[in-house]
Amino acid sequence: MIDFELLKRYFEFSFVRNAMIVGILIALCSSLLGVTLVLKRYSFIGDGLSHVAFGAMAIASVLKISNLNYLILPVTVVSAVLLLRVGQNTKIKGDAAIAMLSVSSLAVGYMLMNVFSTSANVSGDVCSTLFGSTSILTLDKSDVNLCIYLSAVVIVVIIFFYNRIFAVTFDENFAKATGSKANAYNMLIAIITAVIIVLGMNLVGSLLISALIIFPALSAMRLIRNFKGVMICSAIISVICAFVGMIISLLYNTPVGSTIVTTDMVVFLIFLMIGKIAKID
Repeated sequence: MIDFELLKRYFEFSFVRNAMIVGILIALCSSLLGVTLVLKRYSFIGDGLSHVAFGAMAIASVLKISNLNYLILPVTVVSAVLLLRVGQNTKIKGDAAIAMLSVSSLAVGYMLMNVFSTSANVSGDVCSTLFGSTSILTLDKSDVNLCIYLSAVVIVVIIFFYNRIFAVTFDENFAKATGSKANAYNMLIAIITAVIIVLGMNLVGSLLISALIIFPALSAMRLIRNFKGVMICSAIISVICAFVGMIISLLYNTPVGSTIVTTDMVVFLIFLMIGKIAKID
């Protein structure tokens, strides 16, 4: 049973309300972009960039930068651009480039956190960074504002360039033939992905953020067959799962990131069964 009185007392604290705002915004942005990434088979880019963000976070910690996002965000964005460029190079295939960058970033990040650690619990710090922690409940006003501003930019960009993103998602060659700057829009998608990865690290951790991007899109695709419908359904699923996951985490003291991703997974399985029962191909 849900203890509504306890839940009401939790929401009297500003840090809980801030966490909910940030969590819902990150879930919304992730789901809107996730549909495009899944359809373009770019899902692995999110996974690779999350590892890059982990390495950048380790470097920022060593350099004692007050706000880690000042280094993590630009490094992850630059990496997204480089991955897209390298992925078009016939000598180094995209999946190989992502694999190299992922394992290198994880290795360097973990090494730096061990060598230069000022904490007695290195394993705990690494685990929290990789799988998420209660840091979402300790966000200060500047972190919340940054998330709101960047989320607003992501949403506006997706809405404003919706037709172009739709074109390069379904038929990139045709988009190029009609004069559309497909490479520029692919670059825009990669940059937005990097921004969402950085925003989502506090919520679900660097290893689980790709699940937040992929699961809602895959769930929506089980039942809906048009692009706009999938995006809307994916957004609704993601926001509800993030809210429910955070509520469960608060009430039962479970890890925030893992709880949200598990909720997304359960919803995916439900939609999968509904799709099979309804025989939606």
